[in-house]
Parts: sequence; structure tokens; C-alpha cells
Amino acid sequence: QVQLVESGGGSVQSGGSLKLSCKISGYSHTTFSLGWFRQAPGKEREGVATIESDGTTKYADSVKGRFTISQAPTEMTFYLQMTTLNPEDTAMYYCAADYWRPRCTLQLPKCQYWGRGTQVTVSS
Repeated sequence: QVQLVESGGGSVQSGGSLKLSCKISGYSHTTFSLGWFRQAPGKEREGVATIESDGTTKYADSVKGRFTISQAPTEMTFYLQMTTLNPEDTAMYYCAADYWRPRCTLQLPKCQYWGRGTQVTVSS
């Protein structure tokens, strides 16, 4: 059974930083597309950043230059380093994974496996 567990959320002031972690267990596929997605109250879920098993990364325009997605070198743990946070970044952040890239992208968050989310709150 594949499980994704996020951690690292919290409350920060505008301009601050947070690093989210996503630990994946039970994943046996050799390829992956891993993404961070977020959903604010009253808004649709949106893609934030993705990383693929070949190392390709993609970012939403709203976070380019501020957020960095990465993978731990020897384990299925992924990170989202967030800097220069602003109130518009406030949302529940989810990590998700799939072995089939076309359904786990910034534009199409239909990944097969999802975590339960971690809350990020940025105050002005």
C-alpha cells in the first residue's frame, strides 16, 4: 500500500520560509512523477511544482524563483523549499505521486496517490 505523509507546514509571517517534506512508502514503481499541489479555501486545487524520476522539475509561474522541489538522494522523500512567502501562498499543501506522468502534472492533478496535506499559513 502506497502512503504519502506530508510534514513541515506551519504559520509564518510574510517574507518567511518553510520546508515541506513528503515521505513515500510502499511505492514499487521504477518511475514517478511527484508533485506538490495546494488548495486554498474556496479555490480549486492548483499545481505548485513537480519532479520526475529523470530529475525534470516544473513550477507554477506564481512560485518560480521562490520555491524549490527536490528529492532526498537515497530515499523516497521529497521536499518543497518555500521562500519569500506571501499571504497568497496560504493553503493546504498536498504531495501526490504517480507512475504515469501524463495524469500527474501541474495542469492535471489526477495523480494516483495523495497525502492528507499540511497547512501553510502566511500572515501579512
